[in-house]
Amino acid sequence: MNPFSQLGIRHDVVNAISALGFEKPTPIQEQAIPALLTGSSDFVGLAQTGTGKTAAFGLPLLELLDFSQNTPQALVLCPTRELCLQITNDLKNFSKNLDNVHVVAVYGGANISDQLRQIRRGVQIVVATPGRMLDIIGRKAIDFSGVRYVVLDEADEMLNMGFQEDINDILSTTPDEKKTWLFSATMPAEVRRIAKNYMTDPFELTVGTKNTGNANIDHEYYIVRPRDKYAAFKRIVDFNPEIFGIVFCRTKIETQEIAEALIKDGYNADSLHGDLSQQQRDKVMKRYRERSLQLLIATDVAARGIDVNNVTHVINFSLPDEIENYTHRSGRTARAGKTGVSISLVTSKELGKIRQIERVIGKQFVKAEIPNGFDVCEKQLFALVHKVKAVEVNDDQIGQYLPRIMDEFSDFSKEDVIKHFASLEFNRFLDYYENAPDLNVSAATDSRSEKGGKADRFGRTGYKSDFTRLFINLGSVDDFTRGDMLGYICNNAQISGKSIGKIDLKGVYTFFEVENDVVDKIMSGFQRADFNGRSVRVELAGDRDAGPSRSGSSRSGRSSRSSGRGGRDRERDSGNGGGFRDFSGKRRERKGERKKW
Repeated sequence: MNPFSQLGIRHDVVNAISALGFEKPTPIQEQAIPALLTGSSDFVGLAQTGTGKTAAFGLPLLELLDFSQNTPQALVLCPTRELCLQITNDLKNFSKNLDNVHVVAVYGGANISDQLRQIRRGVQIVVATPGRMLDIIGRKAIDFSGVRYVVLDEADEMLNMGFQEDINDILSTTPDEKKTWLFSATMPAEVRRIAKNYMTDPFELTVGTKNTGNANIDHEYYIVRPRDKYAAFKRIVDFNPEIFGIVFCRTKIETQEIAEALIKDGYNADSLHGDLSQQQRDKVMKRYRERSLQLLIATDVAARGIDVNNVTHVINFSLPDEIENYTHRSGRTARAGKTGVSISLVTSKELGKIRQIERVIGKQFVKAEIPNGFDVCEKQLFALVHKVKAVEVNDDQIGQYLPRIMDEFSDFSKEDVIKHFASLEFNRFLDYYENAPDLNVSAATDSRSEKGGKADRFGRTGYKSDFTRLFINLGSVDDFTRGDMLGYICNNAQISGKSIGKIDLKGVYTFFEVENDVVDKIMSGFQRADFNGRSVRVELAGDRDAGPSRSGSSRSGRSSRSSGRGGRDRERDSGNGGGFRDFSGKRRERKGERKKW
């Protein structure tokens, strides 16, 4: 018998969650579900991310609600649209064997008319972000007078994001006799105040020690000079060939810059931040879940609620401003009982913050050494060897080609074949790391690291003087993101992404910087280029750089669509750095208007 049945979950729901792979309740589920099934008291549950909190409150809701009534009976508030969609999908999956269960996701960045239409059709469970929920309440489009249960999921993060006033306003529209269930990974004073203000003698449950991290996560830190941070980061990634990770940055700009730099350097990476439209976010997350992305570069807010299986590493390119956020970041790995590694790149000045985090999570960090070039090459070589050994051989299909293959290798010994095959991958890293410097730095010498020449986080000095700024008459209204534009330029000019510098995407045109020695190659590559039947022109930026007023919609043969939206449209699609597309001229679906968090 499935253990969930013994907790009091009905047979139809148990069958649904069994099909999803739920075989044994997690500690939070095992202890919370029986308490919540009574439906008689408020509840506070403290547990780390990745411990199964959605099922801990979702399964009891499916037992307690009356699905013969098509009116709102439960409201789940969560901080981000990603988490909102995840909870909604989970509840729909849990209830797939039940009749007349209606769950609606209410979040910003999506068409509010569609959400209102779903609400009017009838709904029992509303899963919402606070901002959009307030908007719908303000339109008097929903009646919460029959709500029996309110769930505050990731309550600490909602408060960190400044949603306290919104939560107060939303809860004021619900009945006093409702039951409030609060789930959080940490218990700061603000969360304690919410529990005091909106709950009566709540049942409290703590799984693990308050504010501590997952015991299955190893925490490492590397001391680096600020100008070596990106190089050290790449070396750590290369030293872990099977990495499937999330990289956290402090700002949207840093997130975008790191993602674009990785794409240029040949990594499968993309960015996730608050300036992306919902369509762009969905596209990025789809690629990440399908593992066509190896690295997801994200801000704290954007990555909140991401639940992706088998994330091996979390890398803190920048430490979070709030220490509590470290717990949420590291919780993206080692989910559902698996193990993971949380890596932090720090300067000597940030060692004090590492010690603070250690006290909060109750675990000690290990100081690690940045691998040298030889170590990286060796690791990559044997990763290739292991991949070759583990590959599944389709004898039926490859058998027909074996005679020709054997003929091609007839003058090779066994050792020659192995050496040539291994060198396919090994040579690339050997060339790159042949004269790689030692990036390790002691805390004592780090303070002198920036003397004698300023460099940015990518180690570039004299950057502007080595590049030429060019103009191209394509922009965001042609459905380009900066990642798309990078691929388009490289494909037409047949150059490496490393030769491209900053890409400044506008509404109907784009400025981009290229290394001086490839300017002629780009000009030649675009001599006869066209896009959707329209001639594409690349020119020296010159006085075109004076500002948007010189964009001249007549150049592109179409009117500018960004004139009425100020600077927002010029940045609209700047966030999506990944994935080179097919630029054969086929029209692509128009992206939705961007919404900020």
